[in-house]
Amino acid sequence: MPHAALDQTSPWVARFLGLAPAGGRILDLAAGGGRHTRLARARGYAATAVDLDVGGLADLRGDDGVEIVAADLEGGSWPLGERRFAGVVVTNYLHRPLMPRLVAAVAEGGALIYETFAEGNEAFGKPTNPNFLLKPGELLDAVRGTLTVAAYEHGKIDSPRPAVVQRIAAVRISRGAIPLPSS
Repeated sequence: MPHAALDQTSPWVARFLGLAPAGGRILDLAAGGGRHTRLARARGYAATAVDLDVGGLADLRGDDGVEIVAADLEGGSWPLGERRFAGVVVTNYLHRPLMPRLVAAVAEGGALIYETFAEGNEAFGKPTNPNFLLKPGELLDAVRGTLTVAAYEHGKIDSPRPAVVQRIAAVRISRGAIPLPSS
């Protein structure tokens, strides 16, 4: 049984993608077939789709608003340098050494939207390896002191199949977006 329906957008991503500034560029990390790249494009964002195997993105090559990057995220160097994005989207993927890079890739005013499997998923199927399962609060820890949490969940879901997931939507508050009290 596959991890999730890989052709359907994540309801979590669909719900929180609007936290990213309109018209900005979305990073779809471990993009697979590009379901979230397609969602971003449908909502007026440009998109950068990164994956080891970009074969499922071939039909997007003619879209001027889509950048496709073939990269080994676990064995190679970070392919995006110091670039920042209006939104960083990650689903059903976990490589802990990338977490600081992903948080750093969120531009001022931008959003991180992350959803993947968590401890407890072993009861429902793959993944079962602890290297691919988030510990309780791990996404909160990853953004603490850097991004502001808009939403967070950790627990069992029933659709698209029973699983235990952890998900976060967090934003990098723009300087000047919140008026400071006068002294």
